[in-house]
Amino acid sequence: MSLMTRLLHPLAAAGCALAVNWVAAPAFASGFNSRLELQGIRFEVKSRDQGARQQLTITTTGAQRPISVIQQLVDGSVVGAEVADLNADGQPEIYVFVQESGSGSPGTLVGYALNNRRSLTPITLPALTRALAQGYRGHDSFAVVESCLARRFPLDRSGDHSAGSTVVYRQICYKLRAGEAGWILRPVSVATF
Repeated sequence: MSLMTRLLHPLAAAGCALAVNWVAAPAFASGFNSRLELQGIRFEVKSRDQGARQQLTITTTGAQRPISVIQQLVDGSVVGAEVADLNADGQPEIYVFVQESGSGSPGTLVGYALNNRRSLTPITLPALTRALAQGYRGHDSFAVVESCLARRFPLDRSGDHSAGSTVVYRQICYKLRAGEAGWILRPVSVATF
């Protein structure tokens, strides 16, 4: 029995059997901490509360030269992060998923693409078009699915009297495309189920 176990629990010091489940504490008391790697590039994504906002920090290692740490405030809470190469250029992107608090809890995205293994360029997720936003009520979830970024959210069907209690979702598949001054996620398919 280790000294640490005896110090932490008086029954262990008395020689009683003790089962201990060790759970790693997150880096911040209420926040997010994840390490992701793809194609030799490592991203460490951390967030911590700053009131109604969170301080997001993205650290990148493994590039040809050092890349500055990204720090920015985001509205809401960081709920996930994924690394992918959606444009298949041999250089990964980092996607950080944020859930805003309050009415509807809309989801937002913070993304960066690696360029020439030397720098990061922002990725833009455009606002939903009128057609895609029809029935939108927030509660977005994001995931990398094969070669697209999928965004899913429940639809408000309060005007549809035949809807009953069935929840219907819209899922939009976005592909990463080059823009004028960065990268843009463009919708390429939409499914409702």
